[in-house]
Amino acid sequence: MKSHITTTLIKHLKPADKPYEVVDDALKGFLARVQPSGVISYYLSYRAKDGSRRRFSLGKHPGITAPSARKGAEQLVAKVVQGGDPQVEKKEVRAKKKNERFETLGGFIESRYSEWAMTHQKRGNETLILLKSNFSEFWGKKLKDISAWDIQKLRSNWNKAGLKASTVNRRVTTLKAVLNKALEWEVIEINPLRNIKPLKIDNNARIRFLSPVEETRLRHALNDREDKMKEGRDSGNAWRKKRGYDLYEPIQGDYADYLKPMVILALNTGMRRGELFNIKWKDIDFERKYLTVVGQEAKSRQTRHIALNKECCYVLKHWHTQNNGSLVFPSPKTGMELKDIKKSWASLREKAGVQDFRFHDLRHTFASKLVMAGVDLYTVKELMGHSTIQMTERYAHLAPEHRAAAVELISAVL
Repeated sequence: MKSHITTTLIKHLKPADKPYEVVDDALKGFLARVQPSGVISYYLSYRAKDGSRRRFSLGKHPGITAPSARKGAEQLVAKVVQGGDPQVEKKEVRAKKKNERFETLGGFIESRYSEWAMTHQKRGNETLILLKSNFSEFWGKKLKDISAWDIQKLRSNWNKAGLKASTVNRRVTTLKAVLNKALEWEVIEINPLRNIKPLKIDNNARIRFLSPVEETRLRHALNDREDKMKEGRDSGNAWRKKRGYDLYEPIQGDYADYLKPMVILALNTGMRRGELFNIKWKDIDFERKYLTVVGQEAKSRQTRHIALNKECCYVLKHWHTQNNGSLVFPSPKTGMELKDIKKSWASLREKAGVQDFRFHDLRHTFASKLVMAGVDLYTVKELMGHSTIQMTERYAHLAPEHRAAAVELISAVL
């Protein structure tokens, strides 16, 4: 159908069973397409430089009027005459806008980096939360425009707020890792933070570990906790039985719950809390007396093997008779992986009278005992799962009284 496309014509066009088109009789290539639904769209049909026939959408009625659509078509015809291709240019504009979205920190993280982090990082979700919470002011900024000066100012503010150097370094390193990926994936040509060096940290600062007296108190507190939990369960069931209530399942076996075997294992292996939460029975070889920390569950992402001493073997074998599921230390409530043990650990630490001591410090205790026993640092490094020997060298300074005893040997010689 050929006619002069005007506002009046468009008003009188009726939908049919099939789509049909009205081709303008004055402007070549200008047309209106009517859908069975009644939707009318304006197009310019033109021949590209390669000879192919293409269409460019001008808009839909009534969002755009017939005169406006005609004017737009005339402008496009002028471009085609000059050798342009409206359809190609439209795609280029879309691609540019899409790339611009990737080029901002927020766009790159949300569109590309987040999927990679969740797939390849053990704590990818924590990484994404850290980035969003600490670098939100750069979220709409292009990656290439994030300068070293921006980060220096941010670090200065964090220092004034009292953040530890290690915390500041961890945040900046996380952002640098994002920009390194952008560099690797050719989103940017250079990492603007490449020359930023981490803040210096005193690696010889005091690291908290248990003294022999504190360890004895902690072990006594573990035993007392076990006895009280078992007595409490028996007493509670006796009370419920008298009143005809359903009884709680009695505690059978050596341990009331996971805490004692977990603490004993931590003291004797130096395993990280997350590694303990993820360890499975299949990772323990009782015959050869060693435990395997699988790489994907380790902070270093490297698999390591830890020898189990007599106390570990005894505790794990007895704990296994009470809990023979997949996980060594499942959540008592869900049977799935534990999320935290803050409440039980805080209560135990208070009863033991051990101040300023985190669960992670059991790992420091393990390392310090090895060093004081004369174990070489390379072996300690392997047992701890450190990525560099520098991380292990911190433990050479853990026991001043041990060094003092060595210096006293001079007096003995004199």
